[in-house]
Amino acid sequence: MQFQEVVEAQGHLIDSHIMEQIFDQVVEFNGRFEVEEFRVGRTNSEPSYLRLKVEAADRGTMERLLQQLLGLGCSLVDTGDAQLRTVERDRCAPEDFYSTTNHKTSVRHRNQWVEVESQRMDALVVVADGRAVCRRLRDIRAGDQVVVGMRGIRVIPESKERDRMAFAFMANGISSERQVETAVRQTATLIEHTIAQGLKVVAVAGPVVVHTGGVNGLAELIRRGFIHVLLSGNALGVHDVEAALFGTSLGVRLSDGRQEEHGHRNHMRAINAIYLCGNIRHAVESGRLRAGILYECVKNNVPFVLAGSLRDDGPLPDVITDMNAAQDGYAEHLKGAGLVLCLGSMLHSIATGNMLPSWVKIVCVDINPAVATKVSDRGTGQAVGVVTDVGLFLDLLSRALAGKASAAVRSGESREK
Repeated sequence: MQFQEVVEAQGHLIDSHIMEQIFDQVVEFNGRFEVEEFRVGRTNSEPSYLRLKVEAADRGTMERLLQQLLGLGCSLVDTGDAQLRTVERDRCAPEDFYSTTNHKTSVRHRNQWVEVESQRMDALVVVADGRAVCRRLRDIRAGDQVVVGMRGIRVIPESKERDRMAFAFMANGISSERQVETAVRQTATLIEHTIAQGLKVVAVAGPVVVHTGGVNGLAELIRRGFIHVLLSGNALGVHDVEAALFGTSLGVRLSDGRQEEHGHRNHMRAINAIYLCGNIRHAVESGRLRAGILYECVKNNVPFVLAGSLRDDGPLPDVITDMNAAQDGYAEHLKGAGLVLCLGSMLHSIATGNMLPSWVKIVCVDINPAVATKVSDRGTGQAVGVVTDVGLFLDLLSRALAGKASAAVRSGESREK
C-alpha cells in the first residue's frame, strides 16, 4: 500500500451507521484503514469524532476512495484551502471539478470555512466575493472560479432523525406492511411540525391522484393551507380539469368506475375548454372551472408548476414545455421547503429529489414500492416510502387534519373576523 491519506469525520457516526459505511468503503476498494483516534459522543446530542488513516495500492484507487469517503462526511486533515480553477468557456468545467452531493457542504477559502449555498446534488461549487454557491453545469460561465479536486471540502451528511415524535417512521424503510393509518397520522404531525417551523410543504403529484379519487383530499389540504406549492406535469392538470368539467378521468366515470360513452375524448375537451378561457386562472375567474386541485390552487394563491413532456396532449396553456425553464420553476418553488409529499409520480418525484438538499424530508406515497425505493436511492437519508393507494392516503390525511387549519389560514380567518 503505497498511497496514504488521513481523514476525519464528526457527527452521529454510530447510530447513523456512518462509521461502518466508512470502513466498508475502504474494504470495498481493497484498501486498509487504521483508527488513529475515536471519541464517542457521550450524550444523544454530542457528536462523535473519528480520525482515520487510509491506504490504497495506487493513486487512482485512492482518489476514487476519497470521493466516496467525502460523501460520507470525511474530510482530508490539514488540506488548506479548496483548489479553484477558472472556467474558460460557458458550460465547460475543468475535468476534475468537484461534483456536489445533496448534503450540507463547506469549502475552505482564504483560511475560512464557507458554507455552500443552494445545496443540491450533481452541481459545481462556484466561489466569488467570499461566497460559495452550487451551480448547475449548464449555468457555468466563462470566468467563474469553480472548486476542483477534493481538498478543502467538508461534507456533513444528515444524521439519523432525532425528532422521534415528528418523524419516527422514517427509520422503518419501505414496506407494504406498514399500517397506512399510522403513516397518515405521522405525516399529519410532520406537516404541522413543518409549518410551525416556518417552512413550506410541497406536493409533487401525478395523474394517479385523479384516477384513484384523491382530488377531494388534495384539494382540501390546499384549501386549509397545508400545501404551499404544487409541482406536477400536464397529465395531472388535464385529468383534474376533466374530472371537474365532465366527472371522468381517462374517460372513466369517477362516480361508478364505468367507461363513459365517447369518454376517451373528454381529456381533449378539457384541454380545449382551458384554451377557450386563455389559461387555468382565467378559467377559474370566469367560472368555467369551479372545482378541483388547480381550482383550489388559484383560489388560495398556491403556486403551481406544470412541466411538460414528449407525450403530452395539448398541452395545457400553463404547461412549461422548455425543460430548462421547468427545472428552474421547480427549483425556485422548492426554496424554503421543509417537507415534500411525492404522490404517485415516479419521474417528477425523482426529479424533485435531485434538486433537494438532504435535510428536506420526503414522504413518497405510491402503490408500487419500486417508486419509493428509487426516490430513497437518490441519496437522501430523510425519505420514507408509504406503499398504498394514493387516493386512500390523501383521503385519510385530509381527515386526519380535518377541523384544523394551518397558521396562515387561521391568521386570514382571524383578520376576516
